[in-house]
Amino acid sequence: MNLYDRFRHPVERSPGFDPIPVKPRLVAVKQQAVAEGKRLTGQADPARRKRLPPGQERVTSFPVLDLGSRPLIDRNSWSITWGGLCAAPGKLDWQEFNNIGPVDKLCDIHCVTGWSRFDNRWRGILMTALLDRARPAPQATHAIFKGHDGFGTALTLTDLKQPDVLLATDWEGRPLTREHGGPVRLVVPHLYFWKSAKWVKQIWFTEGDPGGYWENRGYHHRGDPWKEERYG
Repeated sequence: MNLYDRFRHPVERSPGFDPIPVKPRLVAVKQQAVAEGKRLTGQADPARRKRLPPGQERVTSFPVLDLGSRPLIDRNSWSITWGGLCAAPGKLDWQEFNNIGPVDKLCDIHCVTGWSRFDNRWRGILMTALLDRARPAPQATHAIFKGHDGFGTALTLTDLKQPDVLLATDWEGRPLTREHGGPVRLVVPHLYFWKSAKWVKQIWFTEGDPGGYWENRGYHHRGDPWKEERYG
C-alpha cells in the first residue's frame, strides 16, 4: 500500500464523507491516454515559454471533466480542515473561510486533455493565507488535497506558495458551480488543471510526495504544461 492509500482511509472515515464510485470506463479512457502518450509533441522548451503550452488548443468554453461524480455541497455546511506535518492543525467553516479576505486573480488554465482557456477571472482565498495559518513543519514538502468526490492530488509547498494560487469560490463573477468544483476548488494556474482539485474539503501536509489518484495511475507527479509533464 502506498502513502496515498494509507492516507486515504482516515480521510474517508471523516464525518460526513461518503466516497462516490467512479465510472471504470472513463478511468480506462484516461489510462489509455497515458499508455499512448496522447497529446505529447516533444516540443517542450521551458526556456521559450509561450502563453499556449505545447500540444494545447485554446477554447472559449469551460469544459466539464469528471468521472461522473459531482458532489452537491451546501455552502452553509461546507468546511475545510488541515493537518499532518504542521504546527497548527485547524478547521474553518464557510463564514470563517471567507473572513480571511477574498482576492481577485486573472489567469489562464491548461487541461492535460489538451484545452487551454485564457483570462479566467477567479475570486477566492490565497493559498499562502491558509499556509500562514497552518504553519507547515520544516520537514513538510508537499500537501495532499482531498475532495468530497474521493479524489486527491499532492502538490509541493513551493508550487502552493506561488502568488496566484487560490482556493477559489467564484469564477467570472459568479459563485463556482457544482460541475466546476464548487463551493471551493483549488486553482494552480501554472500546472495542468487536474492539480486544481475540485470540491476541496481537506489538506494534509507530508514529508515527501505520496502522489494522488491520477499520479498513481500514470500521470506526472508535478504537471508543468510547458515541460509537457502530462505523464510520468
